[in-house]
Amino acid sequence: MELKKDRLLEALALLREGSDVALPLPADDGGEPAFRLWDGVQEPFLGSNTSLPPKELLFPRSEGMYGYNLKTGELSDILPEARTAVFGIRPCDVKSIENLDHAFLEKGYVDSYYRARRDGLTTIALGCSEAARTCFCDSMGVAPGDAPGADLMMNDLGDAYSVKANTEKGEAVAKLWEGLLSKGGAKAPAAPACGFSVKADDSLPDRLTARFDDPMWDSLSKACIGCGCCSFICPTCYCFDIGRENRGACGTAFRCWDSCMFSDYSRMAGGHNPRPSKKERLRNRYLHKLAYFSQRYGATLCVGCGRCIDKCPANLDITRVMDMMEGVDANG
Repeated sequence: MELKKDRLLEALALLREGSDVALPLPADDGGEPAFRLWDGVQEPFLGSNTSLPPKELLFPRSEGMYGYNLKTGELSDILPEARTAVFGIRPCDVKSIENLDHAFLEKGYVDSYYRARRDGLTTIALGCSEAARTCFCDSMGVAPGDAPGADLMMNDLGDAYSVKANTEKGEAVAKLWEGLLSKGGAKAPAAPACGFSVKADDSLPDRLTARFDDPMWDSLSKACIGCGCCSFICPTCYCFDIGRENRGACGTAFRCWDSCMFSDYSRMAGGHNPRPSKKERLRNRYLHKLAYFSQRYGATLCVGCGRCIDKCPANLDITRVMDMMEGVDANG
């Protein structure tokens, strides 16, 4: 099925009748596009992927967890009741949500705050027509033109979008749009070639951990300024801190984004820090992305979106680390 481009806003308006709709939209101050709730008027920005991922829809920068009363000992959960459809999410970011699902919903623990938002989320993906200079998603097992994990998959056909439902949620959207859809026979264009190509096969985790004590980590960390930019623009980073705000006898516990690149993140109550320098913190970041997460969940945490390469002020490059593993013996 196809949706003509001149009917896209009509289709989004139908979605907005039953839920919030998040789109890649430019900032009011002219800043870079990001996924924001649609006001029903603005045109979506669909030229390229956004600098900031749609992660906030599931894992907000800051969110209340529960309220408490110190006098009575009462606790009250603050569970979100969000129902959101996100349109224009790219295949790499769809894959990133699958990885967040692993972290927040598997291995015997379910994060109730994430679960509530995830249950209410419908993902409408848009295949990439061109790749940014820092993209390497196809090396990380992602197809630039397809996102099987999305509820609804769309591709740019020129004057229309192809529409394919992958899940029951996707079928519900297609049914909602049935008055706007038409049959079409045009094929989606070939997937674009990514800017980088790296070797990230199943042996990468073992090859990396075999070099845990390698001097290369000292060399790589010299340029890092510890700003945490890589963590905050990454679609799969999920480190957080928990704080409390008291007002008299009542208060609220909240969590907010944190970064393993900050020294405070791993500092213990007695003052000891198992990651005392940039070397240990940078090594932990790369090993978590490329080895530890894969060993635990069977999926590489990096999705090849290239945001960290593009935005790092010190020009650190995760693909360089993967390239340095070429020819390394996984047995040490």
